[in-house]
Amino acid sequence: MKKNFSEKRRHPRMPVISNLIEPVNLHYRTEDGKETSLVAILADLSASGMRMISFLGAPLADHFSISLQLPGTNKMEVQARLAWVKQRENVYTIGIEFTKMDEKDAKLISEMADDFNDCDTRILLKLPDVCNPKCKCNKICNKIQKDDSFFEEK
Repeated sequence: MKKNFSEKRRHPRMPVISNLIEPVNLHYRTEDGKETSLVAILADLSASGMRMISFLGAPLADHFSISLQLPGTNKMEVQARLAWVKQRENVYTIGIEFTKMDEKDAKLISEMADDFNDCDTRILLKLPDVCNPKCKCNKICNKIQKDDSFFEEK
């Protein structure tokens, strides 16, 4: 029996580029009031949440704050909740839903994701001038199409 999986995301998402490893610090308070943190690697990001990978475990709290900074952006302070955790041996894939984020940060992340996805569409359609220096995702992009030297005739 085939299940119908409808898209539930409110915002476009973008994968974190393969050569960019963005550590994220989750700061949170446990039920006994102890402050703690967990470092994880950002896998993909949207204005409404993110997916992370951790080798140290999953957050021990349902709600927490996150400090996030991508190249070319200011530090973003985000309130979040744990949406889901999948564990395979000592690797944890963690789904985080943002519950409170500054509007300008959400707008920037959405614009970055839109530009990233538009670029993918232009690549698939084999359109000229794929890479645009005004692209909001330009500072973290490492797509081969960005390097014109690969396409110069020798």
